[in-house]
Amino acid sequence: MSDQNVAARTRAALDAGEGILRLAPTWVPRSFLMPGGRLKLAREDLYALGTHRGGIDERWFASTTQAANEGAPPDEGLSYVVHDGGRFTLRDAIGHHGAEMIGETMWNTYKRWPVYSKFFDNLGPIPHHMHQNQEQAQKLGLEGKPESYYFPPQLNWTGNNFPYTFFGLEPGTKKEDVRACLERWNQGDNGILDLSKAYRLKPGTGWLVPPDVLHAPGSLVTYEPQWGSDVFGMYQSMVEGRRVPWELLVKDVPEEHHQDLDYLVEQLDWEKNVDPEFKANNYLEPIVRSGSAEEGYFDKWIVYGTVDGRQFFSACELTVLPGRSATIKDPGAYGLIVTQGSGQIGKLDVDSPNFIRFGEVTKDEVFVTSKRAGEGVTFTNNGAEPFVSLRYFGPDAHAKLPAVGDHRKSG
Repeated sequence: MSDQNVAARTRAALDAGEGILRLAPTWVPRSFLMPGGRLKLAREDLYALGTHRGGIDERWFASTTQAANEGAPPDEGLSYVVHDGGRFTLRDAIGHHGAEMIGETMWNTYKRWPVYSKFFDNLGPIPHHMHQNQEQAQKLGLEGKPESYYFPPQLNWTGNNFPYTFFGLEPGTKKEDVRACLERWNQGDNGILDLSKAYRLKPGTGWLVPPDVLHAPGSLVTYEPQWGSDVFGMYQSMVEGRRVPWELLVKDVPEEHHQDLDYLVEQLDWEKNVDPEFKANNYLEPIVRSGSAEEGYFDKWIVYGTVDGRQFFSACELTVLPGRSATIKDPGAYGLIVTQGSGQIGKLDVDSPNFIRFGEVTKDEVFVTSKRAGEGVTFTNNGAEPFVSLRYFGPDAHAKLPAVGDHRKSG
């Protein structure tokens, strides 16, 4: 498709939706994990991309970031706009109408939508791993990745096998302890989790996860606003009896350091990993941003705070009660997924499906441009149950965000 054609089709979609674009589901497999079966994708489609690619355990939202999976097609991870029987990538749409879609400041700074979010859904835990920081990732021409978690109650009707997440390392852990775990990589379980602490996961809460901090996410369905990168390094050699290849530890490490155990240990932010106040510094609970029962809606911050002093991303959960509506103004563009109920977002009909076949276009995901978000979007609940949606924002979208720990003040 020519650039001119994409630009024209994007313009037509923007005009038709009045600044709101409908997106098709973006499914992503992971070869080293087992899908949890709660993303509403038909069970017979969990391996639609082939067993050699792994099961589909992730759905990415408003993504312009490619998935870093071996053997993946070049558009894996990219969201597609659907309009008038056709489709084109959100990345291309923003490339042609960047300032209008994501705001002039963000476009001039990044020349792209630099964040994305996803659901990940696994039967069991993910191996203990970290995401490189910007300085480390830049060595390979990549970008570092801070991320965040929120556990939506609507998808967590069961916790699956291990609804606990290990974060960081126990205070008092020494670097040589981690090095010894890497030395034992091919001897079975290398024991890295013996150096860490697990926290029970609670639906309706969340966490911030800075770069270079080890974490082994548990088996709750997780909504994960994050920086637009797919770098990681696995530090756990076996998970649930399955081997984790060394290649997944060093995939985003310069080749000359692939066997350099000291380099691999030094990648970790030691102060953050052994922080005795890790929960106090990273745990999130929702904070009401606006609305009330009398007004017929609640808009809550679910991801907030900063990572190393920077506002990389943020997210809100909007609940509109049956028969009510709410007009929400936001200072920046956002990607949105409906998790419960049905209604209208602007002039687009939306609903949260119960069952999705691979390749099917649903009506539960949209992208709202910066211009339209600032003008205000009306959410109307025309169903019999609450109309709930999650939306995430890019860097520095808000002049002021709650800080980590502020939920204790609002409570």
